[in-house]
Amino acid sequence: MLFMLKKYVGGLLLPLPFLLLLMGIAIALLWFTRWQKSARTLLTLSWLTLLLISLQPVADKMLKPIEDSYPTWRGGEKVNYIVVLGGGYTWNPDWAPSSNLVNNSLARVTEGVRLWLANPGAKMIFTGAAAPTNPVSTAEAGARVAQSLGVPRADIITLDNPKDTEEEAAAVAKTLGQQPFLLVTSASHLPRAMVFFRQQGLQPIPAPANQLAITSPLQSFERVIPSPVWLLHSERVVYETLGRIWQKMKGASSQPGE
Repeated sequence: MLFMLKKYVGGLLLPLPFLLLLMGIAIALLWFTRWQKSARTLLTLSWLTLLLISLQPVADKMLKPIEDSYPTWRGGEKVNYIVVLGGGYTWNPDWAPSSNLVNNSLARVTEGVRLWLANPGAKMIFTGAAAPTNPVSTAEAGARVAQSLGVPRADIITLDNPKDTEEEAAAVAKTLGQQPFLLVTSASHLPRAMVFFRQQGLQPIPAPANQLAITSPLQSFERVIPSPVWLLHSERVVYETLGRIWQKMKGASSQPGE
């Protein structure tokens, strides 16, 4: 119950639904009340905010400091386990396997496979429960995509019960104990994930994937025209900020290294 409440409340606080809600309130005030000035102010501010966070320079400037918390893994300590955290998915057996991983998930799995190739003999661990209406779990979907990319099923472990990052950390702790491992998740999510995993007394080696904030050259029109792509980047900032607030409210350290 708490998990679903967290998802609904958190979802409504993300930029697009929250700003649309504010615009709806403003329109209702314009049509049905005498608070015309307040309504115009609220509508203008909501629209302006949506415009700004849909622009690449604004969105990526907010996102980059979060994603830069840890560098890309480029070799170093060899490990026996690579943990890939679950993300968005569906499962349609008629699709190409990789098409079933949506949003951040495909980048996590492909980075996990790259690390597996760089660590011969390592096992890949996929985490994540099944969505209520899906017979395939998040972990199993990731495992099947990894198999399609050449990872033998014998080198794959699935943890199908965890519903969120905190539960994923607890499940990995039961499976690995104190062994070091590479922790693969989205670069924006990794700082929060490291807190949960270190709380369990684990030794995760950060391996960010799915970096989104662009610093390389872009066409000029891509920087000045609002786009849902850049809005998604802003959404990641808000999502992770809300997640860190919730984490701190539950008593977890706000610093990944603590």
